[in-house]
Amino acid sequence: MPSELACVGHSEAAPQQPAAQGHLQPEGRMLKGQLPNTEEDLVPRPWSLPDSRQAPEKSPVLPPNIPAQVTNEDPHAKARTFAPKPPTRPRLERALSLDEKGWRKRRFRTSREDLAGQSGASPSRGSMQDEAPRTPTHSGSPPCLSTSLQEIPTTRRAPCSLGGGPSSWGNCLSGMISTSLDLLHRDGASAGSTPRLASLLPPRPLPAMDQNVASEALRTANKVDSDHADYKLRLQARLFRAHSSLGPGRPPSPLANDDCSLHSAKSTFSLLAPIRAKDVRSRSYLEGSLLASGALMGADELARYFPDRSVALFVATWNMQGQKELPPNLDELLLPAEADYAQDLYVVGVQEGCSDRREWEARLQETLGPHYVMLFSAAHGALYLSVLIRRDLIWFCSEVESATVTTRIVSQIKTKGALGVGFTFFGTSFLFITSHFTSGDGKVSERLVDYSKTIQGLALPRNVPDTSPYRSDAADVTTRFDGVFWFGDFNFRLSGGRAAVEAILKQDPGADVQALLQRDQLTREMKRGSIFKGFQEPDIHFLPSYKFDIGKDSYDTTSKQRTPSYTDRVMYRSRHKDDIRPVKYASCPGIRTSDHRPVYGLFRVRVRPGRDNIPLAAGKFDRELYLIGIKRRISKEMQRQQALKNQHSSTICTVS
Repeated sequence: MPSELACVGHSEAAPQQPAAQGHLQPEGRMLKGQLPNTEEDLVPRPWSLPDSRQAPEKSPVLPPNIPAQVTNEDPHAKARTFAPKPPTRPRLERALSLDEKGWRKRRFRTSREDLAGQSGASPSRGSMQDEAPRTPTHSGSPPCLSTSLQEIPTTRRAPCSLGGGPSSWGNCLSGMISTSLDLLHRDGASAGSTPRLASLLPPRPLPAMDQNVASEALRTANKVDSDHADYKLRLQARLFRAHSSLGPGRPPSPLANDDCSLHSAKSTFSLLAPIRAKDVRSRSYLEGSLLASGALMGADELARYFPDRSVALFVATWNMQGQKELPPNLDELLLPAEADYAQDLYVVGVQEGCSDRREWEARLQETLGPHYVMLFSAAHGALYLSVLIRRDLIWFCSEVESATVTTRIVSQIKTKGALGVGFTFFGTSFLFITSHFTSGDGKVSERLVDYSKTIQGLALPRNVPDTSPYRSDAADVTTRFDGVFWFGDFNFRLSGGRAAVEAILKQDPGADVQALLQRDQLTREMKRGSIFKGFQEPDIHFLPSYKFDIGKDSYDTTSKQRTPSYTDRVMYRSRHKDDIRPVKYASCPGIRTSDHRPVYGLFRVRVRPGRDNIPLAAGKFDRELYLIGIKRRISKEMQRQQALKNQHSSTICTVS
């Protein structure tokens, strides 16, 4: 059937020219002719009339319901003249030379493929662009036409009366153009005439069209043939990654190959916001003193990642008792069942850590997976502190600084003391301290001394500037940061003896937590103001984390009969009120490799925009540890799949 064609803006170019539609050969037989020898034979004609070149404006047009009266006996016969009627839907038809040599080099799509192309399949390599000139050859009958005009070869010649070469038609097409053999007819004026497509276009050039045509057909069809002479030049002139984060190795999208996508505001292939060129020229990611939009640590970048300016933080402490054996699974600690989502930042402090510190860090990396990287890790004797962060947030961290304090009389013995790590995230400074205070039921005063030595001895920050220096105190490191988290084995016990504590635990452990806390030495000292000044602790709803028999849920059954106590705690302090909100505070009863149960806290911390005048970490992380964690995850997944395969094969019964 004849195809339906349309040209954007054609109505303005020819308001007086009606369109015609209909079959040139109602019988549907093949029309024969020869290819032209001159340029004049290629001038488009509305119909086969003898005077069409002298007066193209007055050429009669056949209505859609009357076939053309063309006979072989009289090649100069004139068609009957009818008054033109405006069609319900205008059609686009144009003159086109048929280069037999060009057709033979092409693969013509079937009607099934054309339908698939119109429904969204990938377009063919056909082009609406000009091709190199070829010498026309004569043929008894024209080759069979493809159903897509984007595969019709065109010749390179000066613009004719149609106005512009065939490539200009590609800019005004608004849909997929298709043709059929019904549009061909033979010009009986000469034996060497060529089949033509009827033209109803004005003899003057079409008006300039806007390149930003919202047509998907144009976006997919307007391509350049690889055999074109200017293919490489045209290829370089196109933008392959307009506002897209697609890597150069990925296949380019049709939209990415389109000039119209240059005007797109956002990428349709990436969630990343586009970066304007003027912003890149004006901003410096290494230096700046304003909180304006140009800063890497500024408000705009913060809003992109944290619209509510709130970061999810995980803090955990665990006295490992120096055990070499690690738990087979750390999911209960790092990925608790109560949390639907993983946190943005993980900070884990260990006291009396295992002998193989690297193995412990590898287990942390393996558990959290490739979405997280080890931003920093430090050790002070048996004290370990690890900071892991989401890999896409490492660019917003300053350099990480650390400091240590030994609270033992003999400084070479580092089983007791403190390890602090400080850095700035956007415009909020953080300090994380893990400590191991003096043990013993009655050594409260020694523990208070350990606290005083720590706040005075930690020399932080050093190179990273203080965000609020006027609020800082030289004698207290906790006043020099916006958010402070202090966690560890503080060794404060429950007073009153083991018998009294066990009596409370046996009654109703869940309901009598407050009764236990009334005996807590740390709670009493905090109320007096002698320790952890300005700090808070989330509400406790778990059983004492010390002291258990290893591998069991029973408290100490040895001869020492130590009193169950809340020795492992997490404290927090904020410069600004309500900047830190506790979400969850619990222990991990399922991890039984030590006489202490791990204790963790989930927090939401408000983050403020910052400045670029700080030393940046610039994406630094422990790459070697990252690869170790990935390899272990892959290995375990392969083992799991193999185990499932073996289990499946063992359940299959064979009958001989």
